[in-house]
Amino acid sequence: MQIQDLPYPDPGVPDARSGPRFLWWLWRNQLGGQLKSLAWGLLHFVSVSALPFCVGLAVQAAVDRSGDRLALTGGLMLLCGTGIALGDTFLHRTAVTNWITAAARVQQLLARKAAQLGSALTRRVAAGEVVAVSTGDVEKIGWFVEAVSRFTAAALTVLVVCVGLLVYQPALGVVVAVGLPVVALAVLPLLPRATRRADVQREKAGRATELASDTVAGLRVLRGIGGEELFLDRYRRASQEVRHAAVRSARMWSLISAVQVLLPGLLLIAVVWHGIDLARQGRITVGELVTVYSAVMILNYPLRHFEEIAMAYSFSRPSAKRAARVLSLERSTDTGGTREAEVPGGDLYDPETGLLAPAGRFTAVVCGDPDAAGRLAERLGGHPAEPGRSVLLGGVPLDELPLDSARTAVLVQDKDPVLLSGTLRELLDVPSSGAVPPADALAAAQCQDVLDALVQGSLDAADPMDARISERGRSLSGGQRQRLALARSLITDPEVLVLDEPTSAVDSHTEARIADGLRRLRSGRTTVVFTSSPLLLDRADRVALVHEGEVAAVGVHRELVDSEPRYRAVVTRETDEELAAAHEGVLLDALQKLEEIEESA
Repeated sequence: MQIQDLPYPDPGVPDARSGPRFLWWLWRNQLGGQLKSLAWGLLHFVSVSALPFCVGLAVQAAVDRSGDRLALTGGLMLLCGTGIALGDTFLHRTAVTNWITAAARVQQLLARKAAQLGSALTRRVAAGEVVAVSTGDVEKIGWFVEAVSRFTAAALTVLVVCVGLLVYQPALGVVVAVGLPVVALAVLPLLPRATRRADVQREKAGRATELASDTVAGLRVLRGIGGEELFLDRYRRASQEVRHAAVRSARMWSLISAVQVLLPGLLLIAVVWHGIDLARQGRITVGELVTVYSAVMILNYPLRHFEEIAMAYSFSRPSAKRAARVLSLERSTDTGGTREAEVPGGDLYDPETGLLAPAGRFTAVVCGDPDAAGRLAERLGGHPAEPGRSVLLGGVPLDELPLDSARTAVLVQDKDPVLLSGTLRELLDVPSSGAVPPADALAAAQCQDVLDALVQGSLDAADPMDARISERGRSLSGGQRQRLALARSLITDPEVLVLDEPTSAVDSHTEARIADGLRRLRSGRTTVVFTSSPLLLDRADRVALVHEGEVAAVGVHRELVDSEPRYRAVVTRETDEELAAAHEGVLLDALQKLEEIEESA
C-alpha cells in the first residue's frame, strides 16, 4: 500500500483484545512495507558500519605505502557511500509510508466503528478519549509500527559488526562483543518507570482534552450563567497537571538518553585503552586499532535505535490500548443482518413497549422520562442500546436487515442534532429520495430567518446555500440549529422519520407553523414525533402515552387530556400535588353523583 492509494478499500478486522495485540496486527498487515524498510535499513546501516573497516584498511595501506590497496580501499569507500545514500533515501521513504499508512488504517477503523455504533459510541466512551485516539494516538501508533523495521535492521547490523570484529581482531572484538549487549540492555530497568510516567501524562492529557472540548461546546451556556472563569480555572489546573507530568516523563527519558551516551563512551575508552596496550606489545597494527575504534564509534548510530524503539513502544502502548478499547466495542445487534438488503414498508411496531405507528400516519409519543424517550427513539431506528426483541417495520425485524438498509428505512433525529461545518449546500447534500427539494424542506422547517442570518454573517455569499456554517453551528441559536437539522431530515424523505423533541428550542408561533409544515410535507409517510408540546400533539393523527416502559393510553390529544391524568400531567406540566388534587376532585365528584342517585332513588 502506497500513500497515493489511500484510503484502504477495506482496513480489515483488527485484533482489539489488547494494545500489544493490536500493534502486532497492524505490523502483520504491513508486512510488505516492513520488509522493504528492513532491506533498505540493512543496506544503510551495514554501509555506515563498513566505513571503519575501509578507514582502517586505508590507514594500514598508507603505513605500508601500498598504492594498490589504497586505491582499492577508495573504491570500497565509494561503494559504501553509494549504499549509505541509497539506503538512507529509500529507508526514509518506506518508513514514512509505513507510518502514514498505519495511522490511516487506524483512522479508517475508528471512523468505521463510529459509523457502526452511532450515538451509542459517546455513551460508552468519553468524547475527549475519542478525540485523543483519532488525533494524537494514531500518530504514536504509526510511529511504533514504522520503527520496528528500522530497529530490526539496526539490531542485525550490530550483530554483524560484532561478529566481524571477532573475526577481524579477536583480542579487541571480545571486548566489543561483551560490552555492546551491556550498552544495549542497560536502559531496560529504567523503562517500566518511564512507561508509567508516560501513561500518567497521556491520561492527564486526555482529561484536559475532554475538559477543553466540554468547555468549548458549552461556552454559550457558561457565559449565560457567568461560569466561564470557573471552567477556565479548571482547565488551567488540568493543563498544569499535564505540564508537570510531561516534565517528569521528560526527566526519565533524559536519564535514558544520558545512559545511552555514557555507556558507549565508556566502552570506547575501554577499547582504546586495551587497543593501545596491544599495539605497544605489537599484537595489533595501527590500522586494526583505527578500524576497531572507528567501528565502536559508528555503532553509536544504530544503537540509538534501541532507545527510539523503547520510547516508541512506551508512547504507543497506552495509545494502542485506548484505540483497542474503542475498536472492541460492539453493537447490540449485528450490522450485517440475516436478510437481503431491502427497504420494507408498513406499520412500525415495537414489541417491547407495544408502541404502534401506522403506515402513512403522523404519530406522536408522550413519555414523561426524556432519557427513556431517547432510548425508545433509538430502538425504533434499529439502534437499540441493549439486546432485546427487534422493532418490526411491515412485519420485518429491523435487526435482521443490513445496517444500511435499516438506516435507509428509518431515520432517527435525536434531540441534540449536530451540524457539520461547511456551506448550507453541503449540509443539505445528504442521501435522499429526491422527492423533497431543499427549498420545500427549509420552508416546512421555517428556516427563512436562518437563511437571512447566514447571508448576513457571510460577506461573500449572496446565495444562502453558499453561506458557511461554523463548527457544530455555534454561530446560530439553538432554535435555528434545530430547524436546519429538521430540514436536513426532511430532505432525506425516509420511509419512517423519527423525531425526538424537534421543536423544543423554538417559540410557540414558529412551532405551530413547523407542525403544519411537517404534517403537510410528510403526508403519506410514517412520522413519529416524541414530544410533550400541545401544538404538535394536537396535529397528530394518533397519540400514544408511554408510561414505565409500556404504552398506557392511545387516542387523540384532546381526548387524552380529558380522560388520562398521567397524560395530562406530562403535557400540562402538572405537579404531583396538583395531580393528586385532581384525582381527589374526580373521586369527590363521583361520590357526589352517587349520593344524588341514591337520594333520587
